[in-house]
Amino acid sequence: MTAHPEIETDQPASVRADAARLHFHPRGTVRCVGAPLFRNQSARDLGCLLDVDPSVVEWSCLPLVLVRDGDSHVPDFLVVREEGTSIVDAVSETSRLEPWIEDAAAEAGYRYEVQSMILAGHRLANSMDLLRYARWNCPLGDRVRVLAALDEHGSLTVAECLTAFHETVPIAGLSSLVLRRFVEIVLDDARIGPETAVRRIRG
Repeated sequence: MTAHPEIETDQPASVRADAARLHFHPRGTVRCVGAPLFRNQSARDLGCLLDVDPSVVEWSCLPLVLVRDGDSHVPDFLVVREEGTSIVDAVSETSRLEPWIEDAAAEAGYRYEVQSMILAGHRLANSMDLLRYARWNCPLGDRVRVLAALDEHGSLTVAECLTAFHETVPIAGLSSLVLRRFVEIVLDDARIGPETAVRRIRG
């Protein structure tokens, strides 16, 4: 399923133009449809988390405008998951969103979610580390060697996996395999290190 909202006015175009002047790191994405545009660091951080969320199929930025009684709001993201499509806003400690937004989203046919970046922890830091390599693609030979080793052993550490890369920069190749869902690592418990376990994703 691909998210292509039809609700469009000049306001999203203006908001996108303003966001296009801003730059946040990391610059790469893997599941963003269209231009990655972020109004603030909280939105960029949430974009990082969306890219490593296994339930997310794709997401797009500043997708539409919600209107209610003369008020309007352009949400941060439209997020497509296997169970449905949601409008999502990133919030920080200082964010304040109007209560009518959820109702307006429902009238437009979407669930509405607010996600706080205050306690993102290791998952955010790890996703940002991985996304430094978003533009890399693991060569076929290296991918087959890593997957074959995981088939044989069940799981390996990051340090053990790195020895299987002969055709590309090892940590870039492994990050690519994580981001493209060939393998998985635990992102919540600690920062990625040599002892972090790597497992194959099947299905």
